[in-house]
Amino acid sequence: MLRKQLAIDLGTANTLVWVPGEGIVANEPTVVAISADDNKVVAVGENAKRMLGRTPETLVASRPMREGVIADYQVTKAMLRYFISKVTGRISFMRPDVMICVPAGCTQVERRAALDATLEAGAAHAYLIEEPLAAAIGANIPVSAPSGHMIIDMGGGAAEAAVISLGGVVVHKSVRVAGNKIDEAIQSYLKKKHNLIIGDQTAEDIKLKIGSATKLTKEETLQISGRDLVFGLPKTVNVTSTDVTEAIKPQLMQIIGAVKAVLEDTPPELASDIIDKGIVMSGGTSQLRNFDKLMTEETGVPSHVADEALYCVVRGTGLVLENINLWKRSIITKR
Repeated sequence: MLRKQLAIDLGTANTLVWVPGEGIVANEPTVVAISADDNKVVAVGENAKRMLGRTPETLVASRPMREGVIADYQVTKAMLRYFISKVTGRISFMRPDVMICVPAGCTQVERRAALDATLEAGAAHAYLIEEPLAAAIGANIPVSAPSGHMIIDMGGGAAEAAVISLGGVVVHKSVRVAGNKIDEAIQSYLKKKHNLIIGDQTAEDIKLKIGSATKLTKEETLQISGRDLVFGLPKTVNVTSTDVTEAIKPQLMQIIGAVKAVLEDTPPELASDIIDKGIVMSGGTSQLRNFDKLMTEETGVPSHVADEALYCVVRGTGLVLENINLWKRSIITKR
């Protein structure tokens, strides 16, 4: 009887689970709601996300991942147990093999925490792979070839730029700025300009509906509600796409700064390959409108968003898990 295999993209914003032969079987927000009295998990994923900012004192809804790494070990373990049992079933006679992806810039302690949490959550064997490499494999980049390819993986907590050649990461740079920091920038901009306090969910809605990395030729407007900072009463204001572009510019420039730093450190032979092939962008934040245009303008290197950018990392992790013997050099394992 073959052991079940699971590839998990444990992201700051969303967690995706891939089963070889079946594809993506779970895609839920990385949010856990816990009872304050006995520390029991009440809800995970979509149900817990609806509780964010709306819980009574007896419940705590939180995101256990911060900036791409585990921030709350116990809660992450409970969440992994939930996803593993959701896929394998409550009663499983064989524990599965689980592969998790971690940022290339994370520390040894953070890597060990990810491995230990996976094993304690019910995995027989735990494997780790670096996110940029998984994203490149998932974006159908021929990573094993002796030529340079550049990938930028931008999720909810961190953005990583890496140059990949011969099946490994040659140069990488990570900044802990991505989707969540962009949402925070929108919140602080509205606080300064309109004296309006809004929640994380509203900030994300603004980004998705009218957000753009560059100024739009036809300005868009969105009416939003929040709490007045001065009077403490509910208030409604109109926000324009130009406001959002202005608010998020510093965060986007930090991500572009990491890309430039990687390009500066790239060996000349690989740099010429990158200019020919361009930069591939993956992850949820890469889908921000016109971000690829801004990247091309600032770096001078053609950039494009990968197909199904949100699923590149989990698909790549799944493909490595299916062909684990070919990728032995690129993974860390523990059993």
